Amino acid sequence: MCPFSLTFTLLLTFHPLLFSTATATSQLSGDKDSLLSFISTLPITPPPLSNWLPTTPLCSFSLLSCSSSNRVTKLVLQNLNLTGPFPAHLLSLSSLHLLSLSHNSLSGPLPAQLSSLSSLHHLFLHHNRFSAALPSSLSSLSLLLRLDLSYNLFSGDLPVDGVFNRLPHLLTVKVEGNNFTGRISGLHLSALQEFNVSGNRLVGEIPAFLSGFPTTSFSGNAALCGPPLLQCKGAEVVPTKPGNPSSNPNPSSNPSVTISSTPSALPGKLYPRKPGNGNGRAKMGLWAIIAIIVGDIMVLLMISFLLYCYFWRKNGVGENKGKSVISGGEKIVYSSSPYRGIGGSGGGGGGSGEGRMVFMEGVRRFELEDLLRASAEMLGKGVFGTAYKAVLDDGTVVAVKRLKEANVGGGGRKEFEQLMEVLGRLKHPNLVPLKAYYFARDEKLLVFDYLPNGSLFWLLHGNRGPGRTPLDWTTRLKIAAGAARGVAFIHNSCRELKLIHGNIKSTNILVDKTGEACVSDFGLSSFSPTLANNSKTNGYRAPESVDSRRLNHKADVYSFGVLLLEVLTGKYPSVVEGSGPYGTVGVGGVVDLPRWVQSVVREEWTAEVFDLELMRYKDIEEEMVGLLQIAMACTSVSPEQRPRMAQVVKMIEQISGQEASPAHDNFDSDSPCVSDDTGGVSR
Repeated sequence: MCPFSLTFTLLLTFHPLLFSTATATSQLSGDKDSLLSFISTLPITPPPLSNWLPTTPLCSFSLLSCSSSNRVTKLVLQNLNLTGPFPAHLLSLSSLHLLSLSHNSLSGPLPAQLSSLSSLHHLFLHHNRFSAALPSSLSSLSLLLRLDLSYNLFSGDLPVDGVFNRLPHLLTVKVEGNNFTGRISGLHLSALQEFNVSGNRLVGEIPAFLSGFPTTSFSGNAALCGPPLLQCKGAEVVPTKPGNPSSNPNPSSNPSVTISSTPSALPGKLYPRKPGNGNGRAKMGLWAIIAIIVGDIMVLLMISFLLYCYFWRKNGVGENKGKSVISGGEKIVYSSSPYRGIGGSGGGGGGSGEGRMVFMEGVRRFELEDLLRASAEMLGKGVFGTAYKAVLDDGTVVAVKRLKEANVGGGGRKEFEQLMEVLGRLKHPNLVPLKAYYFARDEKLLVFDYLPNGSLFWLLHGNRGPGRTPLDWTTRLKIAAGAARGVAFIHNSCRELKLIHGNIKSTNILVDKTGEACVSDFGLSSFSPTLANNSKTNGYRAPESVDSRRLNHKADVYSFGVLLLEVLTGKYPSVVEGSGPYGTVGVGGVVDLPRWVQSVVREEWTAEVFDLELMRYKDIEEEMVGLLQIAMACTSVSPEQRPRMAQVVKMIEQISGQEASPAHDNFDSDSPCVSDDTGGVSR
């Protein structure tokens, strides 16, 4: 058996989601007996449940799903007109991951035995008639991610400390449309993505971490305050319960109402206005006059500053002759004096011989001065240099990478230009195309297409918290497949040069306007001898890549495997802390992502690997496990056991169900390689 096949065999052997050991016959029959007992209590059998018969195999029952060990993991009994109390027979389904009883007419309190559903991830009970307080046993569902109790008749204090704060993985809490009382100020659930407590009788201040949710998440609670609602005053109004004979809308006679101590809010009868000449109004007028004067001065200063910047940019600055200047990290302003005579020429250098602007074949050219005059916004700093978004005078938007001098100092102009010519001829839908390059003694620039949708890094890690739109599984898989195709094309585009990427990471996977992944920064590793020791790339670096001379295709495969793990886990490669049931690896410290994943899988906690944001999507477990297998094969410690990128492409496309791409193994002589005898580019 080949090493690669052996890796997959071992992985599949201990993977608990697809290849767990056989479940005992008593457990299997127990699930079926519980469901048959439940249906026997129904006065009328709804049509969707008509195939729940003793002779029917359990996993053929409608409205449920089974695991590989034939245990019931998902049960959706919504819109079936169910009545009566919570179905007690369902409490014995200890392997349930999802239970939905929504849109029925179930009533009464929730059972105290909810703790028996210890594997539950999703519990949906909305739009029923459940009542009473929430049982403390709800806090035993430690794996719970989604909880929807909205539009019921629950009452009592919302159990913040007793229940919700003991469920740290919660992503959804929806309890709107009930009769809950109490405060939510002590709530500590920083991972929340969906939250709604509207239409209750809650009081007090809204915690700061919930301020990012819309006002509709808190409306209908008259005594709730704080962002995004109105600011809290000195004390809040404590409403009386409906139906209390002592309730009185008159605050002067109702002892249960506490009035704010702010003098302006007090009734006029208790604090009558003293007779006088209206000093309060005069003071307000004085402050308004001062504010107007200050505002006018600020506007004049701003206009003066803008005019100064305009004329300063238009006329140039003589103090910076012969050098490029970056002002404040936001704008690039170049003096054009060292580049005169070059213009937009694509072939020759200027009269001074200092610089050379070269455009790739088929690219619309622009004048060099257009680029040098363009205002630019810094996009980020990387290993090879700083990237900017530049807007030309005609509205054309390009991305410009200004290479660090240290990264190109080891090679001469001929070597640099030969590589740029090769990279410029690489055309593929999943590569960011090189449009042009500029080489001078003090300046090296690369010009690319600008992609407005940002990087995979930002989509995965940016704006984590309330209000964030998670990156869904379909998009993640599409990006992974596109990035794999791009890297595979690089590997096979020129056999003579054996091109590598050398710096695969999530910040170098950009997304175009159609949602396709485009690989950037490829082929530049030969100019960066210090790349292997750079802290920004350590989490992706293959174990054998102690310096840039050891970078090769297999090292790229390892880095791509780490990228896949980042897509699956939502964790940054070098900032992973082991804890809990994940074994002893990395406990109390930082451990690289592949080692952490291996430790979790080895302890048969594979489900805990995946990003919590993915748990909202149904029927994707098999695809996630398949991609995890590919990632672990790519990150094998032994380079010989790693697959080639062409194989990785085929495996990902099989998971995603995409049409198989043409094999990347065989490329003809039309590859864009450098010719040794001419020093140019041959076709």
